[in-house]
Formats: sequence, structure tokens, C-alpha cells
Amino acid sequence: MSRYAIIGGGGVFAIHFAKYLLEQNSTESVLSIGRNPPKSSAFTLDIGKEDSRFKYEQVHLVFEQDRLFELFDQMQPKYIVNFAALAYATSWEKSFRYYETNVVAVAKMCEQLMKRDYLERFIQIGTSELYGSVTKPADEDYPIQPTSPYAVSKLAADMHLETLWQVKKFPMNIIRPSNAYAPGQLMYRILPRAVYAGLTGQKLPLQGGGLVKKSYMHAYDLARAIDLVMKKAPFGKIYNVGPQEPVSIRHLVRLIAEGLGMELDQLVDITPGRVGEDSQYWLDSSRIQNELGYREAISIERGIQDMIDWGKRYLPLLHNEPMEFVLRA
Repeated sequence: MSRYAIIGGGGVFAIHFAKYLLEQNSTESVLSIGRNPPKSSAFTLDIGKEDSRFKYEQVHLVFEQDRLFELFDQMQPKYIVNFAALAYATSWEKSFRYYETNVVAVAKMCEQLMKRDYLERFIQIGTSELYGSVTKPADEDYPIQPTSPYAVSKLAADMHLETLWQVKKFPMNIIRPSNAYAPGQLMYRILPRAVYAGLTGQKLPLQGGGLVKKSYMHAYDLARAIDLVMKKAPFGKIYNVGPQEPVSIRHLVRLIAEGLGMELDQLVDITPGRVGEDSQYWLDSSRIQNELGYREAISIERGIQDMIDWGKRYLPLLHNEPMEFVLRA
């Protein structure tokens, strides 16, 4: 039986990972830790609501690590997975916030975790954005070329963890996923916002005509990848995980329009592209496929239908949700 702690537990990918763990008979307990109180059912999906193995605690990773370690020492988790990050590409304003959360807080936490003998493995959820815009699939040895403070901060955390493994044998792995999505994603993200716009007769601002290409994977597939790394990977290794091919944002929004019985031009208004935005993210996931047996299970078409079904089910709860990103500490 295994005990898990999830940091950044209020985020959509952490919620789907908790769901995945609670579906396993071998899971003894799941402690989910997030900086905010739980949101509505549209975003928590009521995961763990009736399950005595699940507990959510509100703790701020930057300012409340004393409380964090009180919870850790009480639970003594075997596995800790860190999803927590300020994660928004336009990170040039108040960039110090990204370093506080994505680098300094991680370094402080791991320094204390090295003193705890109950921890068997720490999983850091990284990002594909540190490879920058690419013209071919980037493997784990691809030249690093971050193009935003967010990407730099994530790279710095990865490098710190790599040295902890090399010098101190801190039992860690890093997973660099492509862009993920799932029901329960916050409304400033492109897919939930497109679904909401289509369901309410609004127009979605499609930046740059949606020509940017990204590699979108369902959060369920990310959860499976994390589980494989936790249970099977050699310590210290980095694994990319993403779909075989990238797709344009325009294509994704078109799939949503089609799923709602609309034409694309009924759903979108074309707006200028974001300054400095990378044109294509594309990962080579051969390592996790060949070494750990990972295979993508949910197609983009099925995943888009999941998003539409979620929007229809929870539409009354979405009306007052913010549609723009707000930076917080």
C-alpha cells in the first residue's frame, strides 16, 4: 500500500492524478496540498469527496513550508509529486514571483525532504517550454532555449534537482509534459474558454488566428506517465511525455466548433498574436515509450468531446468565473 502527497493539488492536472490514484486498490492515502480553498465542483470534479483515503489541505508552498512539513511528517508519504508552479507564458511582469515559486520554494522543500527517510521518490513536473520553439521533436538531450522567465524558472528547478541527484542521491525524477488539458481546467485556458464561448453564444478571441502549434495531451495520459515513472524509472532520469504530433490551436478550436454544431467563424474573432510566443512545441517521447512502456490512450478527438461534455454539465457554475489570468504570489 502506498501513501502519496500531491503539491499544487488544486490544479486540474493534480486533480486528475488524484483521481487516477484513487482508482488503484494499492493506494492507501492521497494528501492533496494547494494554496487555495477548493473551488466549485466544476473544477474539483468532486474527486475524493466520498473517499476516506483522500484529504485536501490549503497550504501556500512559498510562505507556509513549516505547515507543509507538519503534514508531511504526520502522513510520511512514500511518493511526493510536485505540480505546483506559476505557469503562464507571459511571465515578464513580476517575473520574481515565478522564481519564488518555481525555484526557491522547490529548493527549500527538497533540502528538507533529504532529511526525511520516509520519502522513496520525488517527482517534479517540468515543462516542454524550456526547449523553446522547435522544428522537429525535441528529446531530453535537445538544446535548451527557454524564451520566458517562466521557462527559465522551470529549467533552473530541473538543474537544481539534477545536481541533488548527482551529488546527494536525492531520489528524484523529472517529467516534462507537453501542453495538457482536461475537464476542470481554468477558464483562461484556450480549450475551456472556447467551449464556454460556444455554449453561451460568445466570440472567442483567437490570437494570431490560432496558427501556433502545440502538443496537447489529456491529463489522464499524464497521470499514467507519472505513475510509470514513479514505479519503474531509474532515479535521476528525465522523461518527456507528449503526443506523436503537434496540432494548431486553430484545429483544436475547429474541433470544438464542430462538436457544438458550429462553423469556426461563428465561434472566433481573430486577434493579434501574443508578442514573443513560441510557434511550435513538439516532444520526442521515445524514452518513456521504450523504457517504461508508455502509450497515449486518449485521442485529441475524444479529449475534446470530454471538454464539451464537461462544459455542458457544469455551465451554470462557469458564468462567474474569470476569463483572464491573474498573477498571485
